[in-house]
Amino acid sequence: MAPSAEAPAGNSSLVFRAGPLLCALRLGEVIETMRPLATHPLAGTPAFVTGICILRGIPTLVIDVARLLGGAAAEVSRFVAVRTERGPVAFATGTILGVRAVSADGAEPHAALLGDAPARLIAAVGTIDAVPVLLLQSMRLVPDEVWAAAAALAVPS
Repeated sequence: MAPSAEAPAGNSSLVFRAGPLLCALRLGEVIETMRPLATHPLAGTPAFVTGICILRGIPTLVIDVARLLGGAAAEVSRFVAVRTERGPVAFATGTILGVRAVSADGAEPHAALLGDAPARLIAAVGTIDAVPVLLLQSMRLVPDEVWAAAAALAVPS
């Protein structure tokens, strides 16, 4: 799915499936992509938090993007490690479609377009070949209470 020749140049983003949704993250937020890692459940967190994995020796939260945005679990075929203000997070996603230019007019998406997905998670609704793409804000995807639950598991050194 290459960008349309008529489409204006957009932000270079990693585009992936999250259930029925097409999503993107700006490349500057992406650390790496990988096969799913072993994940350990984390009690006291919302359903979209799959748990914690060990990513390059660091305990890392795992967020199910399809469940976060759409409420229902979907097949997970890849993890996308992203930068946040509090450390890396692994996004459990479907198929990765590659790096694409995602055109977005910069305006905040209209709440009616997002349905149940919290507007704070989505920077813009862009397009690739007239298909809507949710441009995610990775630094805002993990609520404070989830970070607190993860911190409570930290083992003192």
